[in-house]
Amino acid sequence: MTDGAKQTGRRRALLSVSDKTGVTEFAQQLAARGWEILSTGGTYRSIVDAGVPARQVSDVTGFPEMLDGRVKTLHPAIHGGILARREQAHLAQLDEHDIGTIDLVCVNLYPFRETVARGAAFDEVIENIDIGGPAMIRSAAKNHAGVLVLVDPADYALALQDEVSSADRQRLAAKAYRHTSEYDAAITAYLEGAADELPTALPERLTLNLTRAAQVRYGENPHQPGAIYRLGEARGPVLDAQVLSGKPMSFNNYADADAAWTLCQELAAQEAAVPDHAAVCVAVKHANPCGVALAPDVKVAWERARDADTLSVFGGVVAVSAPVTLEAAQAMRGTFLEVLIAPEVTPEAVAWLAEKKPDLRVLVAAQAQGVSVLDVRPLTGGFAVQERDTRPWDDLCPEVVTERQPTEQEWLDLRFAWATVKQARSNAVVLARAGVTVGLGAGAVSRIWAAERAVANAGERAQGAVLASEAFFPFDDVVRLAARAGVSAILQPGGAKRDPEVVAACNELGLSMVFTGSRHFRH
Repeated sequence: MTDGAKQTGRRRALLSVSDKTGVTEFAQQLAARGWEILSTGGTYRSIVDAGVPARQVSDVTGFPEMLDGRVKTLHPAIHGGILARREQAHLAQLDEHDIGTIDLVCVNLYPFRETVARGAAFDEVIENIDIGGPAMIRSAAKNHAGVLVLVDPADYALALQDEVSSADRQRLAAKAYRHTSEYDAAITAYLEGAADELPTALPERLTLNLTRAAQVRYGENPHQPGAIYRLGEARGPVLDAQVLSGKPMSFNNYADADAAWTLCQELAAQEAAVPDHAAVCVAVKHANPCGVALAPDVKVAWERARDADTLSVFGGVVAVSAPVTLEAAQAMRGTFLEVLIAPEVTPEAVAWLAEKKPDLRVLVAAQAQGVSVLDVRPLTGGFAVQERDTRPWDDLCPEVVTERQPTEQEWLDLRFAWATVKQARSNAVVLARAGVTVGLGAGAVSRIWAAERAVANAGERAQGAVLASEAFFPFDDVVRLAARAGVSAILQPGGAKRDPEVVAACNELGLSMVFTGSRHFRH
Protein backbone atom coordinates (compact mmCIF):
# COMPACT_ATOMS: atom_id res chain seq x y z
CA MET A 1 0.00 0.00 0.00
CA THR A 2 1.00 3.60 -0.52
CA ASP A 3 0.57 6.34 2.06
CA GLY A 4 -3.02 7.16 1.17
CA ALA A 5 -2.11 10.77 0.32
CA LYS A 6 -4.57 13.23 -1.14
CA GLN A 7 -3.79 16.61 -2.67
CA THR A 8 -4.20 18.65 0.50
CA GLY A 9 -2.18 21.68 -0.54
CA ARG A 10 0.69 20.92 1.82
CA ARG A 11 3.99 20.92 -0.05
CA ARG A 12 6.25 17.86 0.12
CA ALA A 13 10.01 17.68 -0.30
CA LEU A 14 12.13 14.60 -0.87
CA LEU A 15 15.68 14.86 0.52
CA SER A 16 18.26 12.15 -0.25
CA VAL A 17 21.87 13.33 -0.53
CA SER A 18 25.36 11.89 -0.37
CA ASP A 19 26.89 15.34 0.11
CA LYS A 20 25.17 16.41 3.33
CA THR A 21 26.57 19.94 3.34
CA GLY A 22 23.84 22.19 4.75
CA VAL A 23 21.07 19.62 4.38
CA THR A 24 20.10 19.57 8.09
CA GLU A 25 19.72 23.35 8.20
CA PHE A 26 17.82 23.25 4.91
CA ALA A 27 15.43 20.60 6.28
CA GLN A 28 14.87 22.68 9.43
CA GLN A 29 13.93 25.72 7.38
CA LEU A 30 11.62 23.71 5.13
CA ALA A 31 9.87 22.24 8.18
CA ALA A 32 9.50 25.70 9.69
CA ARG A 33 7.72 26.79 6.50
CA GLY A 34 5.25 23.91 6.74
CA TRP A 35 6.80 21.47 4.27
CA GLU A 36 6.33 17.74 4.77
CA ILE A 37 9.71 16.01 4.38
CA LEU A 38 10.36 12.57 2.94
CA SER A 39 13.82 11.08 3.17
CA THR A 40 15.98 7.97 2.94
CA GLY A 41 18.89 6.25 4.70
CA GLY A 42 21.63 8.43 6.11
CA THR A 43 19.87 11.66 5.15
CA TYR A 44 16.79 10.64 7.11
CA ARG A 45 18.87 9.82 10.18
CA SER A 46 20.75 13.13 9.98
CA ILE A 47 17.68 15.33 9.84
CA VAL A 48 15.63 13.34 12.37
CA ASP A 49 18.56 13.39 14.80
CA ALA A 50 18.51 17.17 14.41
CA GLY A 51 14.86 17.23 15.51
CA VAL A 52 13.30 17.68 12.08
CA PRO A 53 10.04 15.71 11.59
CA ALA A 54 10.37 13.50 8.53
CA ARG A 55 8.93 10.36 7.00
CA GLN A 56 10.90 7.58 5.42
CA VAL A 57 10.29 6.89 1.75
CA SER A 58 9.48 3.28 2.67
CA ASP A 59 6.45 4.59 4.63
CA VAL A 60 5.22 6.25 1.45
CA THR A 61 5.85 3.35 -0.94
CA GLY A 62 4.76 0.63 1.45
CA PHE A 63 7.93 -1.30 0.67
CA PRO A 64 11.16 -1.44 2.67
CA GLU A 65 14.52 -0.66 1.14
CA MET A 66 15.59 -3.79 -0.75
CA LEU A 67 18.73 -5.42 -2.13
CA ASP A 68 21.16 -3.69 0.22
CA GLY A 69 19.65 -0.30 -0.61
CA ARG A 70 19.74 -0.77 -4.40
CA VAL A 71 15.94 -0.35 -4.53
CA LYS A 72 14.19 2.23 -2.37
CA THR A 73 12.79 5.12 -4.47
CA LEU A 74 11.99 3.30 -7.73
CA HIS A 75 8.23 3.22 -7.15
CA PRO A 76 5.13 4.93 -8.62
CA ALA A 77 4.37 6.53 -5.26
CA ILE A 78 7.61 8.48 -5.68
CA HIS A 79 7.91 8.99 -9.43
CA GLY A 80 4.20 9.57 -9.87
CA GLY A 81 4.35 12.32 -7.27
CA ILE A 82 7.32 13.90 -9.05
CA LEU A 83 6.25 13.51 -12.68
CA ALA A 84 2.57 14.48 -12.46
CA ARG A 85 1.78 17.74 -14.21
CA ARG A 86 -0.05 20.12 -11.91
CA GLU A 87 -3.28 19.84 -13.92
CA GLN A 88 -6.60 18.21 -13.13
CA ALA A 89 -6.20 15.05 -15.23
CA HIS A 90 -2.87 14.07 -13.68
CA LEU A 91 -3.86 15.07 -10.15
CA ALA A 92 -7.02 13.03 -10.43
CA GLN A 93 -4.96 9.96 -11.37
CA LEU A 94 -2.72 10.52 -8.34
CA ASP A 95 -5.81 10.70 -6.11
CA GLU A 96 -7.16 7.53 -7.68
CA HIS A 97 -4.00 5.70 -6.60
CA ASP A 98 -3.57 7.49 -3.25
CA ILE A 99 -0.34 9.21 -4.35
CA GLY A 100 0.64 12.67 -3.17
CA THR A 101 2.61 15.19 -5.20
CA ILE A 102 6.28 15.84 -4.46
CA ASP A 103 7.12 19.49 -5.03
CA LEU A 104 10.85 19.56 -4.28
CA VAL A 105 13.53 16.97 -4.99
CA CYS A 106 16.88 17.55 -3.29
CA VAL A 107 19.25 14.81 -4.42
CA ASN A 108 22.94 14.43 -5.14
CA LEU A 109 24.55 11.20 -6.11
CA TYR A 110 26.67 8.42 -4.66
CA PRO A 111 30.36 9.44 -4.58
CA PHE A 112 31.33 7.45 -7.67
CA ARG A 113 34.23 9.68 -8.79
CA GLU A 114 35.60 9.96 -5.28
CA THR A 115 35.48 6.17 -4.92
CA VAL A 116 37.43 5.74 -8.16
CA ALA A 117 39.91 8.43 -7.18
CA ARG A 118 40.88 6.68 -3.93
CA GLY A 119 41.64 3.47 -5.82
CA ALA A 120 38.72 1.37 -4.59
CA ALA A 121 38.25 -2.17 -5.88
CA PHE A 122 36.02 -2.73 -8.91
CA ASP A 123 33.09 -4.20 -6.92
CA GLU A 124 33.04 -1.22 -4.56
CA VAL A 125 33.14 1.19 -7.46
CA ILE A 126 30.17 -0.56 -9.08
CA GLU A 127 28.16 -0.32 -5.84
CA ASN A 128 28.72 3.45 -5.95
CA ILE A 129 26.85 3.77 -9.23
CA ASP A 130 23.64 5.55 -8.24
CA ILE A 131 20.42 4.38 -9.94
CA GLY A 132 17.51 5.86 -8.03
CA GLY A 133 19.15 9.25 -7.59
CA PRO A 134 19.59 10.05 -11.31
CA ALA A 135 16.06 8.79 -11.99
CA MET A 136 14.57 11.18 -9.42
CA ILE A 137 16.73 14.10 -10.58
CA ARG A 138 15.78 13.59 -14.22
CA SER A 139 12.11 13.18 -13.36
CA ALA A 140 12.08 16.37 -11.34
CA ALA A 141 14.03 18.28 -13.97
CA LYS A 142 11.58 17.16 -16.67
CA ASN A 143 8.70 18.43 -14.55
CA HIS A 144 10.51 21.57 -13.35
CA ALA A 145 7.43 23.72 -13.94
CA GLY A 146 5.92 22.04 -10.88
CA VAL A 147 8.94 20.59 -9.06
CA LEU A 148 12.05 22.31 -7.77
CA VAL A 149 15.12 20.16 -8.38
CA LEU A 150 18.24 20.78 -6.29
CA VAL A 151 21.60 19.07 -6.82
CA ASP A 152 23.85 21.75 -5.32
CA PRO A 153 23.77 23.02 -1.70
CA ALA A 154 24.50 26.49 -3.07
CA ASP A 155 20.92 26.57 -4.39
CA TYR A 156 19.15 25.70 -1.13
CA ALA A 157 18.50 29.34 -0.28
CA LEU A 158 16.72 29.88 -3.59
CA ALA A 159 14.25 27.10 -2.78
CA LEU A 160 13.26 28.87 0.46
CA GLN A 161 11.86 31.88 -1.37
CA ASP A 162 8.09 32.33 -1.42
CA GLU A 163 8.09 32.16 -5.20
CA VAL A 164 10.71 30.76 -7.57
CA SER A 165 10.57 32.18 -11.08
CA SER A 166 10.12 29.99 -14.13
CA ALA A 167 13.56 31.14 -15.32
CA ASP A 168 15.19 29.95 -12.10
CA ARG A 169 13.29 26.67 -12.28
CA GLN A 170 14.56 26.10 -15.79
CA ARG A 171 18.12 27.01 -14.77
CA LEU A 172 17.97 24.50 -11.91
CA ALA A 173 16.66 21.84 -14.31
CA ALA A 174 19.52 22.45 -16.72
CA LYS A 175 21.98 22.24 -13.84
CA ALA A 176 20.39 18.95 -12.78
CA TYR A 177 20.73 17.39 -16.22
CA ARG A 178 24.33 18.56 -16.38
CA HIS A 179 24.91 16.92 -12.99
CA THR A 180 23.57 13.55 -14.19
CA SER A 181 25.29 13.75 -17.59
CA GLU A 182 28.67 14.38 -15.94
CA TYR A 183 28.01 11.48 -13.58
CA ASP A 184 27.16 9.17 -16.48
CA ALA A 185 30.25 10.32 -18.37
CA ALA A 186 32.46 9.42 -15.40
CA ILE A 187 30.91 5.97 -15.19
CA THR A 188 31.30 5.43 -18.93
CA ALA A 189 34.93 6.47 -18.82
CA TYR A 190 35.65 4.16 -15.90
CA LEU A 191 34.01 1.16 -17.49
CA GLU A 192 35.84 1.80 -20.76
CA GLY A 193 39.11 1.88 -18.86
CA ALA A 194 39.64 5.56 -19.69
CA ALA A 195 38.73 7.50 -16.55
CA ASP A 196 39.87 11.12 -16.60
CA GLU A 197 42.35 10.46 -13.79
CA LEU A 198 44.51 8.03 -15.77
CA PRO A 199 43.32 6.75 -19.15
CA THR A 200 44.81 3.44 -20.19
CA ALA A 201 43.51 3.61 -23.74
CA LEU A 202 41.65 5.88 -26.13
CA PRO A 203 38.04 4.64 -26.04
CA GLU A 204 35.68 4.31 -28.97
CA ARG A 205 33.59 7.11 -27.49
CA LEU A 206 35.12 9.96 -25.51
CA THR A 207 33.03 12.35 -23.44
CA LEU A 208 34.59 15.62 -22.34
CA ASN A 209 32.97 16.89 -19.17
CA LEU A 210 33.58 20.65 -19.35
CA THR A 211 32.34 23.30 -16.93
CA ARG A 212 33.04 26.99 -17.39
CA ALA A 213 35.63 28.02 -14.81
CA ALA A 214 36.35 31.59 -15.89
CA GLN A 215 35.05 34.19 -18.29
CA VAL A 216 37.42 36.28 -20.36
CA ARG A 217 36.72 39.41 -22.36
CA TYR A 218 37.39 37.62 -25.65
CA GLY A 219 39.45 34.83 -27.19
CA GLU A 220 42.72 35.12 -29.08
CA ASN A 221 41.37 38.23 -30.84
CA PRO A 222 38.70 40.79 -29.86
CA HIS A 223 36.23 39.48 -32.46
CA GLN A 224 36.32 35.94 -30.96
CA PRO A 225 34.20 35.10 -27.89
CA GLY A 226 36.20 33.06 -25.36
CA ALA A 227 35.94 31.31 -21.99
CA ILE A 228 37.99 28.95 -19.83
CA TYR A 229 36.60 25.52 -18.96
CA ARG A 230 37.44 22.90 -16.35
CA LEU A 231 37.65 19.25 -17.35
CA GLY A 232 35.70 17.16 -14.84
CA GLU A 233 36.80 17.79 -11.27
CA ALA A 234 40.43 18.50 -12.20
CA ARG A 235 42.41 21.36 -10.69
CA GLY A 236 45.03 23.07 -12.80
CA PRO A 237 48.04 25.12 -11.66
CA VAL A 238 46.96 28.11 -13.76
CA LEU A 239 43.24 27.41 -13.92
CA ASP A 240 43.03 27.48 -10.12
CA ALA A 241 45.92 29.83 -9.40
CA GLN A 242 45.54 32.48 -6.73
CA VAL A 243 45.65 35.90 -8.39
CA LEU A 244 47.47 38.22 -5.99
CA SER A 245 47.35 41.40 -8.07
CA GLY A 246 46.96 42.77 -11.56
CA LYS A 247 44.33 42.84 -14.28
CA PRO A 248 41.96 39.93 -14.99
CA MET A 249 43.51 37.08 -16.95
CA SER A 250 42.92 36.98 -20.70
CA PHE A 251 42.47 33.96 -22.97
CA ASN A 252 46.07 34.23 -24.20
CA ASN A 253 47.36 34.75 -20.64
CA TYR A 254 45.91 31.39 -19.60
CA ALA A 255 47.47 29.60 -22.57
CA ASP A 256 50.91 31.17 -22.19
CA ALA A 257 51.02 30.82 -18.40
CA ASP A 258 50.14 27.15 -18.68
CA ALA A 259 52.92 26.60 -21.24
CA ALA A 260 55.45 28.48 -19.08
CA TRP A 261 54.52 26.65 -15.88
CA THR A 262 54.63 23.23 -17.59
CA LEU A 263 58.21 23.73 -18.79
CA CYS A 264 59.23 25.37 -15.51
CA GLN A 265 58.02 22.39 -13.48
CA GLU A 266 59.59 19.83 -15.80
CA LEU A 267 62.96 21.55 -15.55
CA ALA A 268 62.65 21.99 -11.79
CA ALA A 269 62.07 18.25 -11.35
CA GLN A 270 64.81 17.36 -13.82
CA GLU A 271 67.44 19.66 -12.31
CA ALA A 272 66.57 19.18 -8.63
CA ALA A 273 69.79 17.28 -7.89
CA VAL A 274 72.09 19.95 -9.40
CA PRO A 275 73.22 22.37 -6.63
CA ASP A 276 73.47 25.51 -8.78
CA HIS A 277 70.10 24.87 -10.44
CA ALA A 278 67.81 25.57 -7.47
CA ALA A 279 65.72 28.07 -9.45
CA VAL A 280 64.23 27.89 -12.95
CA CYS A 281 62.87 30.84 -14.92
CA VAL A 282 60.88 30.36 -18.11
CA ALA A 283 59.74 33.24 -20.29
CA VAL A 284 57.10 32.43 -22.90
CA LYS A 285 55.76 34.42 -25.84
CA HIS A 286 52.88 33.11 -27.97
CA ALA A 287 53.14 29.67 -26.31
CA ASN A 288 56.85 29.32 -27.24
CA PRO A 289 59.74 29.61 -24.77
CA CYS A 290 61.82 32.70 -25.56
CA GLY A 291 64.18 32.72 -22.57
CA VAL A 292 64.88 29.87 -20.16
CA ALA A 293 67.50 29.78 -17.43
CA LEU A 294 68.76 27.80 -14.45
CA ALA A 295 70.40 29.57 -11.50
CA PRO A 296 70.99 29.38 -7.73
CA ASP A 297 68.11 31.81 -7.03
CA VAL A 298 65.09 33.40 -8.72
CA LYS A 299 66.66 36.84 -9.21
CA VAL A 300 69.62 35.47 -11.15
CA ALA A 301 67.44 33.01 -13.07
CA TRP A 302 65.17 35.87 -14.14
CA GLU A 303 68.07 38.06 -15.22
CA ARG A 304 69.58 35.25 -17.28
CA ALA A 305 66.25 34.36 -18.91
CA ARG A 306 65.54 38.03 -19.68
CA ASP A 307 68.97 38.58 -21.19
CA ALA A 308 68.60 35.46 -23.34
CA ASP A 309 66.24 37.43 -25.61
CA THR A 310 65.44 40.92 -24.36
CA LEU A 311 63.26 41.70 -27.39
CA SER A 312 60.97 38.65 -27.19
CA VAL A 313 60.54 38.72 -23.42
CA PHE A 314 58.81 42.13 -23.71
CA GLY A 315 55.12 41.50 -23.13
CA GLY A 316 55.78 37.88 -22.22
CA VAL A 317 54.69 35.52 -19.48
CA VAL A 318 57.20 34.39 -16.84
CA ALA A 319 57.14 31.32 -14.61
CA VAL A 320 59.62 30.67 -11.81
CA SER A 321 60.09 27.53 -9.74
CA ALA A 322 60.91 29.13 -6.36
CA PRO A 323 59.45 31.92 -4.19
CA VAL A 324 59.65 35.46 -5.57
CA THR A 325 61.32 37.78 -3.05
CA LEU A 326 61.29 41.56 -3.04
CA GLU A 327 64.80 41.55 -4.52
CA ALA A 328 63.68 39.27 -7.35
CA ALA A 329 60.58 41.37 -8.00
CA GLN A 330 62.61 44.58 -8.14
CA ALA A 331 64.92 42.98 -10.71
CA MET A 332 61.90 42.89 -13.06
CA ARG A 333 61.72 46.68 -13.08
CA GLY A 334 62.03 48.01 -16.61
CA THR A 335 60.58 44.95 -18.38
CA PHE A 336 56.92 44.88 -19.36
CA LEU A 337 55.39 41.50 -18.53
CA GLU A 338 51.85 40.19 -18.80
CA VAL A 339 51.93 37.43 -16.15
CA LEU A 340 54.24 36.23 -13.39
CA ILE A 341 53.46 32.81 -11.93
CA ALA A 342 55.35 31.26 -9.03
CA PRO A 343 54.86 28.76 -6.19
CA GLU A 344 54.98 31.67 -3.73
CA VAL A 345 55.38 35.45 -3.73
CA THR A 346 56.41 37.15 -0.50
CA PRO A 347 54.08 39.87 0.87
CA GLU A 348 56.77 42.51 0.31
CA ALA A 349 57.15 41.44 -3.31
CA VAL A 350 53.37 41.46 -3.86
CA ALA A 351 53.06 44.97 -2.43
CA TRP A 352 55.93 46.27 -4.57
CA LEU A 353 54.62 44.65 -7.76
CA ALA A 354 51.07 45.92 -7.11
CA GLU A 355 52.40 49.45 -6.77
CA LYS A 356 55.05 49.49 -9.50
CA LYS A 357 53.43 47.08 -11.98
CA PRO A 358 49.67 47.38 -11.31
CA ASP A 359 48.71 45.70 -14.59
CA LEU A 360 50.99 42.67 -14.09
CA ARG A 361 48.99 39.57 -13.21
CA VAL A 362 50.78 37.97 -10.25
CA LEU A 363 49.76 34.36 -9.71
CA VAL A 364 50.53 31.66 -7.17
CA ALA A 365 50.19 28.32 -8.92
CA ALA A 366 47.71 25.78 -7.55
CA GLN A 367 48.49 22.13 -6.94
CA ALA A 368 47.39 20.09 -9.93
CA GLN A 369 44.84 17.37 -9.12
CA GLY A 370 43.11 14.80 -11.31
CA VAL A 371 44.59 16.22 -14.49
CA SER A 372 43.82 14.24 -17.64
CA VAL A 373 46.76 12.93 -19.65
CA LEU A 374 44.82 13.50 -22.86
CA ASP A 375 45.81 16.19 -25.35
CA VAL A 376 42.71 17.25 -27.31
CA ARG A 377 42.97 19.50 -30.37
CA PRO A 378 40.11 20.76 -32.54
CA LEU A 379 39.51 19.73 -36.12
CA THR A 380 36.71 20.92 -38.35
CA GLY A 381 33.94 18.54 -37.35
CA GLY A 382 35.88 16.73 -34.66
CA PHE A 383 38.99 16.47 -32.51
CA ALA A 384 42.41 14.89 -32.68
CA VAL A 385 43.18 13.16 -29.37
CA GLN A 386 46.43 11.74 -28.06
CA GLU A 387 48.17 11.17 -24.75
CA ARG A 388 50.31 14.11 -23.66
CA ASP A 389 54.02 14.02 -24.39
CA THR A 390 55.29 13.66 -20.83
CA ARG A 391 58.30 11.41 -21.46
CA PRO A 392 61.09 12.62 -19.14
CA TRP A 393 64.83 12.61 -19.78
CA ASP A 394 65.31 9.70 -17.37
CA ASP A 395 63.09 7.55 -19.61
CA LEU A 396 65.53 7.92 -22.53
CA CYS A 397 68.65 5.94 -23.38
CA PRO A 398 70.86 8.61 -24.98
CA GLU A 399 73.51 7.18 -27.30
CA VAL A 400 76.70 9.00 -28.29
CA VAL A 401 77.17 8.23 -32.00
CA THR A 402 80.30 10.29 -32.69
CA GLU A 403 83.98 9.90 -31.93
CA ARG A 404 83.94 12.89 -29.61
CA GLN A 405 82.13 12.42 -26.26
CA PRO A 406 80.21 15.34 -24.71
CA THR A 407 81.84 16.95 -21.70
CA GLU A 408 80.11 16.93 -18.32
CA GLN A 409 78.86 20.50 -18.84
CA GLU A 410 77.68 19.67 -22.35
CA TRP A 411 75.67 16.76 -20.98
CA LEU A 412 73.96 19.12 -18.51
CA ASP A 413 73.22 21.60 -21.28
CA LEU A 414 72.01 18.94 -23.69
CA ARG A 415 69.53 17.67 -21.12
CA PHE A 416 68.37 21.23 -20.40
CA ALA A 417 68.03 22.05 -24.11
CA TRP A 418 66.09 18.83 -24.72
CA ALA A 419 63.42 19.71 -22.13
CA THR A 420 63.15 23.20 -23.62
CA VAL A 421 62.89 22.18 -27.27
CA LYS A 422 60.18 19.66 -26.34
CA GLN A 423 57.93 22.56 -25.31
CA ALA A 424 58.63 24.66 -28.44
CA ARG A 425 56.47 24.51 -31.56
CA SER A 426 57.86 22.46 -34.42
CA ASN A 427 60.06 22.79 -36.28
CA ALA A 428 62.18 23.80 -33.31
CA VAL A 429 65.87 24.12 -32.49
CA VAL A 430 67.33 25.33 -29.19
CA LEU A 431 70.88 26.50 -28.45
CA ALA A 432 71.92 26.50 -24.79
CA ARG A 433 75.06 27.19 -22.81
CA ALA A 434 75.71 27.00 -19.06
CA GLY A 435 72.05 26.43 -18.23
CA VAL A 436 70.67 29.30 -20.32
CA THR A 437 69.00 29.33 -23.72
CA VAL A 438 71.06 31.52 -26.04
CA GLY A 439 69.11 30.96 -29.24
CA LEU A 440 65.68 29.56 -30.13
CA GLY A 441 64.05 28.91 -33.46
CA ALA A 442 60.46 27.65 -33.27
CA GLY A 443 57.45 27.23 -35.52
CA ALA A 444 59.47 27.12 -38.72
CA VAL A 445 58.29 25.08 -41.71
CA SER A 446 61.89 23.97 -42.40
CA ARG A 447 64.39 22.55 -39.92
CA ILE A 448 67.25 24.51 -41.45
CA TRP A 449 65.21 27.70 -41.08
CA ALA A 450 64.60 26.90 -37.40
CA ALA A 451 68.34 26.34 -36.92
CA GLU A 452 69.22 29.54 -38.78
CA ARG A 453 66.83 31.50 -36.56
CA ALA A 454 68.33 29.98 -33.41
CA VAL A 455 71.91 30.64 -34.54
CA ALA A 456 71.10 34.22 -35.56
CA ASN A 457 69.39 34.79 -32.23
CA ALA A 458 72.45 33.47 -30.38
CA GLY A 459 75.10 35.42 -32.29
CA GLU A 460 78.47 35.17 -30.54
CA ARG A 461 76.84 33.30 -27.66
CA ALA A 462 76.69 30.22 -29.90
CA GLN A 463 80.40 29.66 -29.22
CA GLY A 464 80.61 26.60 -26.97
CA ALA A 465 76.83 26.14 -26.92
CA VAL A 466 74.95 22.89 -27.49
CA LEU A 467 72.07 22.40 -29.93
CA ALA A 468 68.91 20.32 -29.49
CA SER A 469 66.38 19.48 -32.19
CA GLU A 470 63.00 17.92 -31.40
CA ALA A 471 63.14 15.84 -34.61
CA PHE A 472 65.84 14.11 -36.67
CA PHE A 473 68.04 15.70 -39.33
CA PRO A 474 67.21 14.67 -42.90
CA PHE A 475 70.50 16.23 -44.09
CA ASP A 476 73.79 17.39 -42.60
CA ASP A 477 73.05 21.08 -43.26
CA VAL A 478 72.13 21.84 -39.63
CA VAL A 479 75.37 20.22 -38.44
CA ARG A 480 77.48 22.39 -40.74
CA LEU A 481 75.58 25.54 -39.79
CA ALA A 482 76.03 24.73 -36.09
CA ALA A 483 79.74 24.07 -36.48
CA ARG A 484 80.29 27.41 -38.24
CA ALA A 485 78.53 29.15 -35.35
CA GLY A 486 80.75 27.45 -32.75
CA VAL A 487 78.32 24.82 -31.40
CA SER A 488 80.20 21.91 -29.79
CA ALA A 489 77.53 19.22 -29.22
CA ILE A 490 74.20 18.26 -30.76
CA LEU A 491 71.25 16.26 -29.48
CA GLN A 492 68.59 14.84 -31.81
CA PRO A 493 66.33 11.75 -32.01
CA GLY A 494 68.15 10.04 -34.88
CA GLY A 495 66.39 7.65 -37.22
CA ALA A 496 66.79 9.45 -40.55
CA LYS A 497 67.94 7.67 -43.71
CA ARG A 498 71.01 9.88 -43.88
CA ASP A 499 72.08 9.43 -40.26
CA PRO A 500 75.49 8.03 -41.35
CA GLU A 501 76.15 11.19 -43.39
CA VAL A 502 75.07 13.41 -40.48
CA VAL A 503 77.30 11.54 -38.01
CA ALA A 504 80.20 11.65 -40.48
CA ALA A 505 79.82 15.44 -40.75
CA CYS A 506 80.00 15.72 -36.95
CA ASN A 507 83.18 13.61 -36.88
CA GLU A 508 84.68 15.68 -39.67
CA LEU A 509 83.93 18.94 -37.81
CA GLY A 510 84.82 17.70 -34.30
CA LEU A 511 81.30 17.85 -32.80
CA SER A 512 79.67 15.45 -30.39
CA MET A 513 76.28 14.04 -31.38
CA VAL A 514 73.82 12.20 -29.18
CA PHE A 515 70.78 10.26 -30.38
CA THR A 516 67.83 10.08 -27.96
CA GLY A 517 65.70 7.63 -29.93
CA SER A 518 62.65 9.75 -29.08
CA ARG A 519 61.27 12.66 -31.04
CA HIS A 520 59.06 15.44 -29.67
CA PHE A 521 57.05 17.05 -32.45
CA ARG A 522 54.76 19.78 -31.13
CA HIS A 523 52.50 21.16 -33.82
